[in-house]
Amino acid sequence: MTGKAPTGSPIKSGIRRYQVGAEIISGTVSFRTWAPSHDQVYLVLDDSAEYPMQAEGDGYFRFDLADGQPGLLYRLRLGDGRELYADPASRFQPEGPSGFSMVVDHSRYDWSDRDWRGVEADRQVLYEMHIGTFTEEGTYAAAAKKLPLLKEIGITCLEMMPVNEFCGNFGWGYDGVLPYAPTHLYGTPDDLRSFVDEAHTVGLGVILDVVYNHFGAGERYADFTPDYFTDRYTNEWGRSINYDGKNCHGVRTFIAGNAAYWIDEFHFDGLRIDATQALFDSSDEHILAVIAHEARAAAKGKPIYLVGENEPQDTRLLRPPSRGGFGLDTVWNDDFHHSAVVALTGRNDAYYHDHRGTAQEFVSAAKYGYLFQGQRYDWQNTSRGRPGLDLKAANFVHFLQNHDQIANSGTGERIAKLASPARMRAMTALLLLGPQTPMLFQGQEFGASSPFFYFADQIGEFEAIVRNGRLDFLRQFPNLEDEAFSFVMPKPDDRSTFDRSKLDWSAFDGNSHIVALHRDLLRVRRESEVFAPGRDELRASIDGNVLSRSAFLLRYFAANATDERLLIVNFGEHLPVSSLADPLFAPPEDCQWNVEWSSEDFAYGGCGKRSIDVQRRWVLDANSALVFAPRRAHR
Repeated sequence: MTGKAPTGSPIKSGIRRYQVGAEIISGTVSFRTWAPSHDQVYLVLDDSAEYPMQAEGDGYFRFDLADGQPGLLYRLRLGDGRELYADPASRFQPEGPSGFSMVVDHSRYDWSDRDWRGVEADRQVLYEMHIGTFTEEGTYAAAAKKLPLLKEIGITCLEMMPVNEFCGNFGWGYDGVLPYAPTHLYGTPDDLRSFVDEAHTVGLGVILDVVYNHFGAGERYADFTPDYFTDRYTNEWGRSINYDGKNCHGVRTFIAGNAAYWIDEFHFDGLRIDATQALFDSSDEHILAVIAHEARAAAKGKPIYLVGENEPQDTRLLRPPSRGGFGLDTVWNDDFHHSAVVALTGRNDAYYHDHRGTAQEFVSAAKYGYLFQGQRYDWQNTSRGRPGLDLKAANFVHFLQNHDQIANSGTGERIAKLASPARMRAMTALLLLGPQTPMLFQGQEFGASSPFFYFADQIGEFEAIVRNGRLDFLRQFPNLEDEAFSFVMPKPDDRSTFDRSKLDWSAFDGNSHIVALHRDLLRVRRESEVFAPGRDELRASIDGNVLSRSAFLLRYFAANATDERLLIVNFGEHLPVSSLADPLFAPPEDCQWNVEWSSEDFAYGGCGKRSIDVQRRWVLDANSALVFAPRRAHR
């Protein structure tokens, strides 16, 4: 290819915001990339004009184009090769990951959220969503129209599954190949900004799920430099990213800059960081701590919310760097989910093996979050977790469903399909009134019957790899070892698997009793602050005891006696109560307990509220939850 002189000379003007990618600086487009394995990199425009980029040291190359404009399409050519590449830090790929990268001017978007104050780390109610299946259209614009419904129910913060560019026409997003480019499948970068802007207008925060433990199939980073990857560590999703080996400085800058980018240029209120156990790093400053620092700095003083997923349950994620931690706010708590599923279904196969769904597990989870904090874990035949008895309730996210757990059922069925309605109502009360941060999965608030499958539009060799990998993983469940399952499991690459996972919003009106259940519980949570203690409130604000193997109580203390509450949950048979030899059941002085809320209310599809006078013998209904409030006793 031959060079062509640009209209304006290559210049170095202005200070870049990020180390890599295309940025507009004072009317000039500055292109910069990291390719330490090459002596030369060329910028190639869609009209075939080609410009040699200037080496800047440490493997970086830059070219500033004086007459460049937003919307300009370009690719990169490495050394003497003829192949053209998307920019690894592309801000948009209008034709997908293998097409041209596009110059984007983030400053052209006119934000209306100037008064938005950010998202604090406590008193949140999360809502996990996948843009592609949240509506029939599968776009940011269509999703934005549903936001007032979520706000009205009581959601405070959305947790969006990854939206970075990935291969294929549908997928979960966890196999992203260009982490700076919002996927073209859901809209333009400004459409994504508009979605976040609208959420803030409605009063909802938005955090983004990001994947920094691997790149998806089809990535081309190794062609820029093999130093993006390391063979020192292995993980189950792909080649491990190099955070502590040779030339890792460029990788660390690339990833930490990405975390800041989403906060800065898209006004996200935080991040949910996927599979943090696979971010291998022996550096003095762990990459997670760097990510947290850079993301918070990008927020320019506004609070943001950083959530981690960590299968080994490493509580260092939640410690400040001054105490050897990584500085995140919250972690997903699989222990609560596993106990809940066992209690709801009676099955504890595979990774549910160590959970019994007993009353004690729920009392312990309410008080301490993780159930496994360093003791032996039989399923893995080793210890699991690190100590965290001093952590606060707000450090944990509790859920009954998420994208992984629904899909891991094999049939993609939601938990409400596998449990009785009464037990599901009682468990929902525990989730939404428990002290930890509750999270709903899209459609859970209206009892969506649509499944959520694992779907990934892969072709060629990757199609078989994905499908066989999925089958191998699910065979840990004895009922899915049956060879027949390989024929009935929805194919991840089949378009119908994706389409069947889309929400049917007609159920929102059809299941008004389930909507009412969630709306009323979240109103109780919001109006009675004892159900959502702040990050700095004492652990002693809640205590609990076991009434039977399946029944338990949680006592919520408050400075004012009338603000105290008692939550009693029964996942077993009718439990006659003549007396309870438990001081936690004793009411505040000069008060008696009175039923304030019941999961058996007709409004929620229940069998009706039983009249209860705790000064007499009474019965705790099977599969029910009750909230008691103190009422001044008449003398």
